Amino acid sequence: MPDAPLLLPSLTSAVWVDCDGSIDHLDIETAAARARQEVPLLCHRPTAAARLGLSGLAAFDLLELFAFVRPASFCVPTARGVALALGLASPENDEAAAVSLRQSALRLLAELAARREGRDTLGLAWTMAEAGWSWGPSVLSALGYGESGGQAPRRGHGFNVWDRLPDWHDDGPPPKAGNQAVEPEDARRRLAELLDWEAEARPQQADYAATVAQAFAPSDAEGEPNLVLAEAGTGTGKTLGYIAPASLWSEANEAPIWISTYTRNLQHQIDGELDRLFPERETKQERTVIRKGRENYLCLLNLQEAVQGLSATPSSAVALGLMARWTGATGGGDMVGGDFPGWLVGLLGRNHTLGLTDRRGECVYSACAHYGRCFIERSQRRAKRASFVVANHALVMLRAALEGGEEGQLPSHYVFDEGHHVFEAADNAFAAQLSGQETHDLRRWLLGAEGGRRAGGRSRGLRRRIEDLLAEDSTARKALDAIELLTRQLPGAAWRERLAEGRPQGSCEAFLAALRTQVTARDQQAGGRYSLEVETRPTTPQVLQAAEALDQDLTALLRPLKALLAHLRDKLDAEAEDLESEQRRRIDGVRRGIERRGVMQLRAWRDMLENLREPETPPDFCDWFGVERLDGRELDVGMYRHWIDPTRPFAETLLAQAQGVLITSATLTDVTGDAEAGWRAAEERCGTARLAKPALRARFPSPFDYQKNTLVLVVNDVPRDSLQQVASAYRELFLAAGGGALGLFTAISRLRAVHGELGPALEHAGLPLLAQHVDAMDTATLVDIFRAERDSCLLGTDAVRDGVDVPGAALRLIVFDRVPWPRPDIRHKARRAAFDGRGYDDRLTRLKLKQAFGRLVRRADDRGIFVILDARMPSRLLSAFPAEVETRRLGLAEAIALTKAFFAPEVGD
Repeated sequence: MPDAPLLLPSLTSAVWVDCDGSIDHLDIETAAARARQEVPLLCHRPTAAARLGLSGLAAFDLLELFAFVRPASFCVPTARGVALALGLASPENDEAAAVSLRQSALRLLAELAARREGRDTLGLAWTMAEAGWSWGPSVLSALGYGESGGQAPRRGHGFNVWDRLPDWHDDGPPPKAGNQAVEPEDARRRLAELLDWEAEARPQQADYAATVAQAFAPSDAEGEPNLVLAEAGTGTGKTLGYIAPASLWSEANEAPIWISTYTRNLQHQIDGELDRLFPERETKQERTVIRKGRENYLCLLNLQEAVQGLSATPSSAVALGLMARWTGATGGGDMVGGDFPGWLVGLLGRNHTLGLTDRRGECVYSACAHYGRCFIERSQRRAKRASFVVANHALVMLRAALEGGEEGQLPSHYVFDEGHHVFEAADNAFAAQLSGQETHDLRRWLLGAEGGRRAGGRSRGLRRRIEDLLAEDSTARKALDAIELLTRQLPGAAWRERLAEGRPQGSCEAFLAALRTQVTARDQQAGGRYSLEVETRPTTPQVLQAAEALDQDLTALLRPLKALLAHLRDKLDAEAEDLESEQRRRIDGVRRGIERRGVMQLRAWRDMLENLREPETPPDFCDWFGVERLDGRELDVGMYRHWIDPTRPFAETLLAQAQGVLITSATLTDVTGDAEAGWRAAEERCGTARLAKPALRARFPSPFDYQKNTLVLVVNDVPRDSLQQVASAYRELFLAAGGGALGLFTAISRLRAVHGELGPALEHAGLPLLAQHVDAMDTATLVDIFRAERDSCLLGTDAVRDGVDVPGAALRLIVFDRVPWPRPDIRHKARRAAFDGRGYDDRLTRLKLKQAFGRLVRRADDRGIFVILDARMPSRLLSAFPAEVETRRLGLAEAIALTKAFFAPEVGD
């Protein structure tokens, strides 16, 4: 063990344990001063540095040791979380948590010593130690280095983890799916088989399974799938409810069912439920696959090229060593929500973690030396033979829109869980944006890295990706030359700086500069810190002139791209007898990339530019000019186009092409007292109203006793514009509940302001405070800590509301800072006009409240209070909550007293 003190900082103080075991409670300034003088052992250096106010902090980070010894393993990134992951006793207080840091480190080093891994691990540790890794000497000692003499390991040995990964094996095409239906009674029987004898009896779950079985039947007419809209209240058990009939359909028809979700959290929950269907680990690995976009997976070629650059940047050895350890242990290479610890991004930096994914679609397919071991290719092949593919809405919609997915194959049956997000997902999937970042990304995709880094950089331009496929074809090479020349009209490096300084280069930057001028001239918030947007019309003469020039350049670029695309299609046809399977796949992959990233995108941009010459935007679309900012820093400038009703392309490209679709959620319908209106609204937002065959509607109420276990409080004496009083209300309500509280905010600025006022009081009461947009952790990690720390409190925005699944007392209070009305931006204005005006606003707001309330009670014995700190809460929105829930309008003092009384038996339990 290193001879290091132990440090556990909080928001206002810190526990410091000297090497002799003496314990001090220090203020932040004193703790920071000691941390400058000594190198402490702590957990999560970025958080510790932020709390101590130190820009640089040398430390022994326990999480780095955990990531080395237990790669691809989960732990909550706190001292208590690591101790529990290692099987140690849970620390009862901060002093015990600080002491546990040494115990956890000893346990990890002992575990490593007991395994005595081979020379590859020793080589990694040696190189990381040479690069200055604080844990290097301890890890080398645990690995037995120096016990029997011998030569030092070779620098860089062990980093080539790609050579030790197994190859995937390709099979022939899967059989064509059958057309057998699933009978409702068979679905009931399968559900009973999946539920073990300890499972809680839920009759409505069996009814649900029997009803949704109607989505798993062949269609009787083209473009008329069997549609089922099923609203299943929290606690119904809908996941197993649809897995039962889906599994029967997959078995009978020898084809996969695609289950689509909106959040990564639910993807992995569904994967966990599939354990009941496939209890054997090997069988499950064969029959289930989690699919995501390419940008979620580690690219082995990117990792190799980063490792090859170690001689130039030896300090990267620590990060790349930990990445190599994870690569050798991961089950599927998924870095976003898979077995990759989200907290590693904060520790190692995005460049050495998420930066190693294929973020820009630069894959060279079978020309890559690692193609046979590629995580993405393995996942795609497994999906063809699987029974269940658990994907996300964005990927499912993208596959449907782009030529029928991989190799023209699309599923015939889908399940859309979290169906209330279908509209939002379609809105993102079918939108277009002609912006600085998008056009710069296209330039990079076509040209690769520029500025002297082209030969060795990880960005491979189009020429490098396909030139070996073109041989001596002069026509294709001439098209490539033209593409590279014309692409230089798109924004290059430092385009943001040039726009800010008023010196654009090329027609695209000139258009963006003129657009930016129109935005800043017309948006009254131009001098502030937040994003700006204005309507496209009336368009200034400068924008119109620049749009004309850019349109001409995009038209010129489109010609050689289309010529190259045609050449690749002809090559597939003319050389059909001679091309090997992998060559065909590679050409087809490049062809699809050019079609999607080049031709389709350029066509969409040209449509947007040409329309600026017309007096109005096309009636199906909403266009605007915008400047995106974050804390006053400009991130992007562009023209944006969204469908007013994005379910139209969703219905045309996916629903109409399927045979059966189940769309399900706990919050599909709007509750206003008019059930028919609620269902019509659900059908409009899911796209099913656009098809000739009507959807089957079904609602299954929650079995929970909301009347007994929940309250809704509307506090009517806290001015919502007084952040001081809002913060005081949060503080007292959180204290009254004894923690276990989720604070939801409608704006990041309000969250940050309240956070600054809450911390000291909550910490004094022993209630840890976590906050999105404040703490140096990703949202999923914050939720993991919140779930694990029973009395912690979490502040967040919409992303937290959608991603929280915290059953039990760890979430017993939800407080909204004000009514979550839709943001009144240009896009919403257009939809409000198209979808019933104020009624549209009310509907969206009720759904948000309904979804947030659903986070509060996840099990039959959960209890909780939902609070809205807004006297302007209209009574017509209260129908968002279950009818049996008691709703009270009252003052803050009464709400605090009621909260204390409600939780009195539980506080301190």
